[in-house]
Amino acid sequence: MKYYLAPLEGITTYIYRRAYHTHYRPMEKYFTPFLVPHTKKDFNTREKNDILPEHNPDMYLVPQILANDAKGFLDTVEKLKMYGYDEVNLNLGCPSKTVVSKGRGSGFLIYTEKLERFLDEIYAKADVKISIKTRIGKYDADEWGQLLDIYNKYPVEELIVHPRVQQQFYKGHPDLDAFADAVKECRHPLCYNGDIFTVEDMERLKKRFPEISCVMLGRGILRNPELTDIIESGGGRIDVKKLRAFHDQIFQDYQEVSSGDKNVLFKMKELWCYLGTLFPDKEKQLKKIRKAEKLDRYEAAVEEILYF
Repeated sequence: MKYYLAPLEGITTYIYRRAYHTHYRPMEKYFTPFLVPHTKKDFNTREKNDILPEHNPDMYLVPQILANDAKGFLDTVEKLKMYGYDEVNLNLGCPSKTVVSKGRGSGFLIYTEKLERFLDEIYAKADVKISIKTRIGKYDADEWGQLLDIYNKYPVEELIVHPRVQQQFYKGHPDLDAFADAVKECRHPLCYNGDIFTVEDMERLKKRFPEISCVMLGRGILRNPELTDIIESGGGRIDVKKLRAFHDQIFQDYQEVSSGDKNVLFKMKELWCYLGTLFPDKEKQLKKIRKAEKLDRYEAAVEEILYF
C-alpha cells in the first residue's frame, strides 16, 4: 500500500512534515497545504518556506494549488517550476465556507461548464503533471457521475477522492458507494482519502476495494503518527519515546521560527487537539496543555503525558 500525507492548512507545514519524515514510516508523497495564486513575482515568505526543497529534504513533495482561474493556476505552476517541481495538485476538495463562497475548492464542483473550461486550459498549457484532489459534489452525491465523466476527459496524473460532498464537511460517513463508482469508471490512478483512523478502518477499506493500492491519510495521522506502521504490522502499542522525539523536534522548530510563547503555543495546542485522542486517561494533563500560557507550563504538562 502507498501512503500519502494529506494537506491540512496551518498544520502539515514543512515543520510537521520534516519531523514526521524523520521519525516515522516515510510517506510515498507529501502534499503542501494549498497555495492561492497572487500577482507577486514570487511566493511570500510563508509560502516559500513551505515549498523550499531544503526545508523538505529527501521527500517527494507535491504543492497543492487552490484556484478557479486558469491564468492564476498556470502562473503559480511557473513559479513552482523555478523551485524544481514537476508535479502539482489541484484542490477541488476543500469544504471551508470561506473557500467555497469564492467558488474554489469543492465550491468549484457545481460549476461544471466553467470547471471544464478551466481544465481544458490548464491541461493544454501546463507542462507539469497535474493530479486532482476532489470531493464527490457540493450538495449531493448525484453530482458525482458528471464529475467523473469530466475528469476522465483529461490526462489526470492521479485522482484522489474524498467521498463526501462539501455540505457534509467531515460529518457523517464517507460514501463508499460513490467511491465504488470511481473504482469502476475512473480511467486514472486512484487514491482513497477519508476516515482512516485505525487498523480496522483500513481492513474494511481493503476488503471492499482490494484493487486500491493508494491511501491518503490526514486526521488519522495527526491523531496517531504511528498509524501506517501499525497498519502494516497489524497492530501494536504506541512508542512513546518515538512520539516524544517527534513532538520535541516540532516544538523546537516552532520556537526557532516563531516569535513569542503565544505563537508557539498556538501551534502546539492545535497539534494536541489531535494527539490528545491517544491519551483518553490523561484529561487532567491535556487540560493543562490547553490552559498553558507560558512554554515552561506547557513543557511540564507534556512531560506528565510523554514520560518513558
